[in-house]
Amino acid sequence: MISSTNKCIQGVPGFAFVIANKVILNGSRGNARTLSLDLYDLYAAMEKDPGKWRFTSPTHVVHAFAQALTELEVEGGVEKRYMRYRENQAQLSAGMDKLGFKQLIDPQWQSPIITSFRYPSESFDFPQFYQELKQAGFVIYPGKISMVPTFRIGNIGEVYHQNIEKLLAAISKISTKTV
Repeated sequence: MISSTNKCIQGVPGFAFVIANKVILNGSRGNARTLSLDLYDLYAAMEKDPGKWRFTSPTHVVHAFAQALTELEVEGGVEKRYMRYRENQAQLSAGMDKLGFKQLIDPQWQSPIITSFRYPSESFDFPQFYQELKQAGFVIYPGKISMVPTFRIGNIGEVYHQNIEKLLAAISKISTKTV
């Protein structure tokens, strides 16, 4: 299993961590095609000298990761955080629906992590919409992940009910000019 210090852990990007079967990991010795991504050598370096990274330690990222784990525990753990993300996604989707933006994915399959919305019309001016949202303090994900014109909004991070309310208010104001 491989994960990173950011996303739902809410740390900053900068390193990944791996949970692996040691027998399989030991068997990978000498099989890496790159120096920096040699998982066995990274593991061997930390086993030889605990706490020592093979190359320059990302101390600020490690500290941020430790803080993120503390905050996860304070929030009530993975289940409580997941519930907040689900509530964010439900609030966002309901609000966007009222504004004329439909989800791309059927709600029964929708993840609480990120939500894709269809353009509300063929004349929708996404570049203007994106820039005005950015000026209002919100950054969303442009780009299409399917043949359907869409954009995505993340529901994770240090985001709460009031943040979704502010985003929806900004979208309401902006969408009247861009639809």
